[in-house]
Amino acid sequence: MTENSRPLQGKVALVTGASSGIGEATAIALAGAGAAVAIGARRKDRLDALATKLRDDGARVLQLDLDVTDEQACTAAVARTREELGGLDVLVNNAGVMLLGTIVGADPEDWRRMIDTNVLGVLYMTHAAIEGMVEQGSGDVVNMSSVAGRTARKGAGVYNASKWAVNAFSESLRQEVTGRGVRISLVEPGAVATELTDHITQPEAKRASQEMAAGMTRLQAEDIARAVLYVVSQPGHVAVNEVLVRPTDQER
Repeated sequence: MTENSRPLQGKVALVTGASSGIGEATAIALAGAGAAVAIGARRKDRLDALATKLRDDGARVLQLDLDVTDEQACTAAVARTREELGGLDVLVNNAGVMLLGTIVGADPEDWRRMIDTNVLGVLYMTHAAIEGMVEQGSGDVVNMSSVAGRTARKGAGVYNASKWAVNAFSESLRQEVTGRGVRISLVEPGAVATELTDHITQPEAKRASQEMAAGMTRLQAEDIARAVLYVVSQPGHVAVNEVLVRPTDQER
């Protein structure tokens, strides 16, 4: 493999929500580009399997038992990554939940889970990583948002709110650190074939989501992983701050 095909050689990346879907595919893509990879999630068996695959492919890997809703766990994850892998150059805030449903008649526990994971999880991980990146004068923070962070839809109100929060936070942070060598980027997928719809608790919302997905050609997790790799592989003077990726036949 040529040097140009391993643009992240010598870099260290940390991916949250790495046990499946976009997070798993992103960890594989970054490792394939030469990065040492810390993989964080709650499902140890899935992480074990991913770590084995990555090591078999020659990557340096650190497994992190990580619940991003726990601020101390986020701080510890970043500290362990820096200590055991020798630094932190790329943080991919991928962990998230999509508990779609109406606002009228909702279970507020679904709201808490989305805000805790999709918003506070991003804030906690970023807070743990950002000062070290500013000190070293380089680094990438990639926040996984969604087309739902741009377009509000009936039946997705709080999920929309969580992703709009990620977008606003990312743009504010970008303005704060861009002059100090740190790049902040959003990747916004449309419909992707992942487990997210399986976790919806409102029966009608789950059925509607599955019917919508069945009516289009959904993206694969690897499609989004390639977008992340593109963002973080740019020369230092190039910041790709936002990438919106939809299936070709997704209207909105």
